[in-house]
Amino acid sequence: MIYLDHAATTSVCPRAVAEMKKCLEIYYGNPSGAYEFAQQCKEKIETARKQVAKSINASKDEIYFTSGGTESDNWALFGTVRACRYKGKRGRHIITSCIEHHAILNSCKALEKQGYRVTYLPVDERGVISLRDLERAIRNDTILISIMYANNEIGTIQPIDEIAKIAKKYNIYFHTDAVQAYMHIPIDVKKSGIHMMSVSSHKLCGPKGTGFLYISKGCDIEKFIYGGKQESNMRAGTENVPGIVGMGAAVEEGFKNMYKKNLKTANVRDYFLSRIENEIEDVRLNGAEPGNERLPGNLNISFKGIEGETLLIILDMNGICASAGSACNTGEPGISHVIESIGVPKEYADGTIRFTLGEENTVREVDFVMDILKTAIKVLRE
Repeated sequence: MIYLDHAATTSVCPRAVAEMKKCLEIYYGNPSGAYEFAQQCKEKIETARKQVAKSINASKDEIYFTSGGTESDNWALFGTVRACRYKGKRGRHIITSCIEHHAILNSCKALEKQGYRVTYLPVDERGVISLRDLERAIRNDTILISIMYANNEIGTIQPIDEIAKIAKKYNIYFHTDAVQAYMHIPIDVKKSGIHMMSVSSHKLCGPKGTGFLYISKGCDIEKFIYGGKQESNMRAGTENVPGIVGMGAAVEEGFKNMYKKNLKTANVRDYFLSRIENEIEDVRLNGAEPGNERLPGNLNISFKGIEGETLLIILDMNGICASAGSACNTGEPGISHVIESIGVPKEYADGTIRFTLGEENTVREVDFVMDILKTAIKVLRE
């Protein structure tokens, strides 16, 4: 198998597996217990909290473990809204972009049904919002700006530092969904001025069902899940100790070699793109050009005049894993909202494939994929 769908999920790194195994077999106590055995499990969680905090230049008491990116996104939005409502603040306006993950978009739709107003900023052909549009969209009752760090389909990186400056200027909270960006590009939440940030473990060689929400000190946000007093009385429910510990191990392991891994991945990606553009006619790269505005492993390509789903089946039959867009929306009919938002013509949009590479992918694998791609596209076009 040649796996080119790392934006959907990743394999769990050996160190994370080893640490999780200890928690499943040895440190299996409930961290909320008062006895020593339970406190050993609590210490494991706190170690992971420190590992995560260090990776983004945060304090450990600003990290709250969740079930993943979707919960973290929901918490950021609904928690901000609840905090305003419970404390009598009048704000009922949120700003986001039209290419967000559905964890944000569908949360915003739910809030609109409750009487809130949401501005969905358009993007240019690269998938980047306009800072001028953002500032113009701010109203007296704007309570939150939520713009993803990097897009999950086209890999475009937003101008996060500049967005945060605008949010600070108007005293508005800024949340970013960094599920795709975290551990692929360096993130310093203090330097950037981010108030809240969502992350999912399984995108960075950690286990599924785990993630975290960074909440900066002084950020007024209400809890999302009620029950016990776990996570500093901010997120109820017995902690997923193996998942949290596994994520912490994956973060520490990945952070050590992040620059080297991402450079290798980007080089293989660029080789892949060069071969596609030079050897296949009528292709279109979607999103920003490779470089500082694009994730190192992302390659979103539209092939004119074919059905992307049919091409994916052919790739799968040859042991190649790729996708047409976000894994969360597999099976949905029609063109991706991201591809539609950046203005990809219909004759190209139908043939869109997302290849997302990881550090284990090689030039040799790319050569094999190219042989299959060229043959398949020729047959499909004929």
